[in-house]
Amino acid sequence: MDNLGQLDRIDRKIIAILTRDAQVSMAALGKEVGLSKSPTLARVRRLERDGIIVGYRAELNLDKLGLSHIAFVQVTLDNTRSEALDSFNAAVLRHPEIEAAHMIAGGFDYLLKVRTKDIVAYRKTLGETIAALPYVAQTSTFITMETVKED
Repeated sequence: MDNLGQLDRIDRKIIAILTRDAQVSMAALGKEVGLSKSPTLARVRRLERDGIIVGYRAELNLDKLGLSHIAFVQVTLDNTRSEALDSFNAAVLRHPEIEAAHMIAGGFDYLLKVRTKDIVAYRKTLGETIAALPYVAQTSTFITMETVKED
């Protein structure tokens, strides 16, 4: 049985609340789920230990940090053997401006989400970083005009 099948209603409610507000106190979390602080903390620790909760993060206002430009880049590699994929994956991890990278089944190999200051910075990132990644044969860029929803 997978971990999701082992979660009860209270576990699921804890997850939903922590997803919304990871800084909620254990006392407040317990109150929302109908438990005292100690059993609530025990459940959260179990969810962490079982790998259901894998971390906590701060939600940033990227516009205020000067990182409001988003581009999605389709990447086609000239080689898709395991060593090429591993090399590409390792290289992507070294570049923080590549916010997300997904291997895709379809007409191209990867979809990258790239966040930069503006189009000028993106153009530099495309030419100096993305095009220089191992085994890149071709790229195609899609510029975001508006973010409607993002998690």
